[in-house]
Amino acid sequence: MPDRAPQPVDRQLPTDEARDLISLVRDIAQREIAPRAAEEEDAGRFPREVFTLLSESGLLGLPYDSEYGGGDQPYEVYLQVLEELAMARLTVGLGVSVHTLASYALAAYGAKEQQAEHLPGMLGGGLLGAYCLSEPASGSDAASLRTKAVRDGDHWVITGTKAWITHGGIADFYTVMARTGEKGPRGITAFLVPGDAEGLSAAVPEKKMGMKGSPTAQIHLDGVRVTDARRIGEEGLGFAIALSALDGGRLGIAACAIGLAQAALDEALGYATERRQFGKPIADFQGLRFMLADMATQIEAGRALYLAAARLRDMGRPFARQAAMAKLHCTDTAMRVTTDAVQILGGYGYTADFPAERYMREAKVLQIVEGTNQIQRMVIARHLAGPETR
Repeated sequence: MPDRAPQPVDRQLPTDEARDLISLVRDIAQREIAPRAAEEEDAGRFPREVFTLLSESGLLGLPYDSEYGGGDQPYEVYLQVLEELAMARLTVGLGVSVHTLASYALAAYGAKEQQAEHLPGMLGGGLLGAYCLSEPASGSDAASLRTKAVRDGDHWVITGTKAWITHGGIADFYTVMARTGEKGPRGITAFLVPGDAEGLSAAVPEKKMGMKGSPTAQIHLDGVRVTDARRIGEEGLGFAIALSALDGGRLGIAACAIGLAQAALDEALGYATERRQFGKPIADFQGLRFMLADMATQIEAGRALYLAAARLRDMGRPFARQAAMAKLHCTDTAMRVTTDAVQILGGYGYTADFPAERYMREAKVLQIVEGTNQIQRMVIARHLAGPETR
């Protein structure tokens, strides 16, 4: 209904290269992603061709080393790319974030030979990744995972089930955390498992409230054999690798949340300035003006928070507390803003003819993935007050 075009976000970018990169992303988003988003989400269709295009455009490995096909971009820039993609379609923005998460273990902890062999395909060769930590009985308590990897000569045999896997069943590679030793976090090791490995299969994708175009499925590993050359890092280091990956991944979720919230604000603002009641645009009514002002303020605060955390990461400084804060605030903001967008559109907001209801359904999952927001509060509190008394 609204024909008022949203204004692009005014971004503070560190280099001309970064500004050109954002322009490229916006062009792809407007031409290839946004026009089909509603139809494909409704049909539950994953846009693999978009990810192929993103890979060919150098957008699937932005924060990684150019030696292996990455983009050498700071997190400050990479996250704003994610935000732009999520504004057009959350399935795409979140998909790029998950792929980046899946590539992290090898990029940060892999041996040079492993990186040279696998990273070029992962970062710029059209491959798509998935990250396998959660299990049916170990979600927030990830250190209690049960998937086992048993050494057999120069191979490992992996058996178990992973749950809630984004790109489950369509990924070309899986970064899998499996137990190789004692109970608890010190007995876990990371492995790079090819998507076509014998014994690896995917369950029927989950039927979800939102993000229907992004497949989420259990992954079954039934005696999957991988060589020791596909073990990432030292034995027993897997849980530390997983937590380190999640710190960056939480910033990815925060950026996607702000992108989704911005899309909802743009939709609400366009509608409010075009819709007339009592002889004037509804945007003239103070109640709605204040809602729009609050929505915009929450979005700007969230953007500043995730960028501040990203800059700490780029400087090599600790950022886990700030990442948890950003994930918590930005995803709560996305839920509030999308709910308010539906309210501003009134009855139209409740229909599938407008994207506001889809934005609201999609926002909910962001408060859950990569550590629920209750877990984020626990992480933040531990940084402030120390571990809980046992």
